[in-house]
Amino acid sequence: MLRQADVEAEEESLRQAIRELPDEQKRQFFDMVRKEVKDPDTYATLNWFFMVGLHHFYLRRWVRGLIVLFALIISIGLFLSGSIWPAVFLLLVVYAREFWELFRSQIIVQDWNNRLYRDRLTEASDSAEQ
Repeated sequence: MLRQADVEAEEESLRQAIRELPDEQKRQFFDMVRKEVKDPDTYATLNWFFMVGLHHFYLRRWVRGLIVLFALIISIGLFLSGSIWPAVFLLLVVYAREFWELFRSQIIVQDWNNRLYRDRLTEASDSAEQ
């Protein structure tokens, strides 16, 4: 489970590493991440208004997004076939986690962006060495 203090410490460490880059590498780094960095408010909005797993697709977590989407489809099918309790149970199991993620959207996206920064920082450093 993500801890706020750990994610913030990693973010500060990455910021320090970015500050130490030469200007050309900084420019290259920011060019790489500009279009890939994610917004926590967009993640939360997708989670809140479109409870079909779109927020997972937003962070490129395809498998989790498909699991939520299929769980919803299966639940609707169960409900329409008259199996109300299995449909309710499936929805509760899947959406309890989704509801929890809504309140943790800030840290989830912050961690995703940290991973992006770490990967791109490595790429910028590697391309400078060549």
